[in-house]
Amino acid sequence: MFRDDLLAGKRILVTGGGTGLGKSMGRRFVELGASLVICGRRTEVLEATAAEFRAVTGGTVTTHGLDIRDASAVETMIEAIWADGPLDALVNNAAGNFVARTEDLSPRAIDAVLGIVLHGSAYATLACGKRWLAAGHKATVLSIVTTYAWTGSGFVVPSAMAKAGVLAMTRSLAVEWGRRGVRLNAIAPGPFPTPGAWERLVPKPEFARACETSNPLGRPGEHIELANLASFLLADEAGYINGECVTIDGGEWLQGAGQFNFLRKMSDADWAAARPKKS
Repeated sequence: MFRDDLLAGKRILVTGGGTGLGKSMGRRFVELGASLVICGRRTEVLEATAAEFRAVTGGTVTTHGLDIRDASAVETMIEAIWADGPLDALVNNAAGNFVARTEDLSPRAIDAVLGIVLHGSAYATLACGKRWLAAGHKATVLSIVTTYAWTGSGFVVPSAMAKAGVLAMTRSLAVEWGRRGVRLNAIAPGPFPTPGAWERLVPKPEFARACETSNPLGRPGEHIELANLASFLLADEAGYINGECVTIDGGEWLQGAGQFNFLRKMSDADWAAARPKKS
């Protein structure tokens, strides 16, 4: 779809880059010539992903293990990255989400999602941003949000709150920082199934199928479609796009707000079975 060197010379950090959509985007960035940095909590997963990318693409991939909810750990990581040169782009992809009746949520559960999605994105964005602005370095921030950032959705309320905050940050800083050479945009994906996460979010197989096909195109998204969109938004050729949120959901939100509202069909027994098992 793009020329092979579209992202050549760019150094890109993807948070939560070891698995799922972050991994798919990261691989595409490397294929298009970027130098990739990925971070996450599970260092063994990060190293396996990095080794896989190096073997397939021959590209440069480095890893950093940390908890994105820890502001000091984020600052330490960014300082270490900058020791080898500045980043050119940040992809705020790290996410935490689970389905639950909101009245069943504990404060700790709410804090966990807000900490990863909202606070983690803010910590990473500000740590990079202050360095870019001080150096006059042109750069891009791309955040992965969701359509329920503006529609809302039952049963994923902490995620909706957090993603709405990330979208507000994107639009606000696009105005504040755009004149100084830093663009900020977002992508709002619809259903893009990933192993593990999808099973946690859609606890019954028949619901999963309905969620994947209840959009006008009648199918789930393919990871390469999202990865290509992300690559375009990070490229210099998209340099006049700033403060935008691009939806890629097959038209799902246009025909019915609230991506997880279908879980109203769950019974009390279903919810009991869907509760995370205590380890």
